[in-house]
Amino acid sequence: MQSRVNRHIVDIQVEEHVGPVDIKPLRKAVIETLAQQGVSEACEVVVVISDDAALRDLNARFRGIDAPTDVLAFADDTRGPFAGGSGKFPRYLGDIVISIDRAREQAETAGGVLVQELQLLTVHGLLHLLGYDHAEPAEKAAMWAAQTAILMALGADIALPE
Repeated sequence: MQSRVNRHIVDIQVEEHVGPVDIKPLRKAVIETLAQQGVSEACEVVVVISDDAALRDLNARFRGIDAPTDVLAFADDTRGPFAGGSGKFPRYLGDIVISIDRAREQAETAGGVLVQELQLLTVHGLLHLLGYDHAEPAEKAAMWAAQTAILMALGADIALPE
């Protein structure tokens, strides 16, 4: 379901076979992340909730890792002149794809709530689209600090990954 919030377009798609997912907290996570990161220009982001099979396929095709993962972020510059925002068109940030299976497992392991795990994965994916990474210790520290601040603002009570 697509909606325009604070000039941002947030399109959240839940694959039918996944079952019902409350998307309002995910939309809130996107908007809070953009606000905390000081993104003032209109942006568009797509969040897809899928399953392990889809994430495994994407992970193998795009990262060469034949295993499921919890979240993948795909920055997109394929929209030509519209990718960077042009005139009244928002800047397209990209797609975030989340495995509901991994999210359920991680929420259970951490003793958390599924919707909060989905918020964490949404924030994590969006931070990647905004240029964050966690390959090096300094990058990881910056990304985790940003995630913590955003999740605290959202009122999420979950353990962050190490």
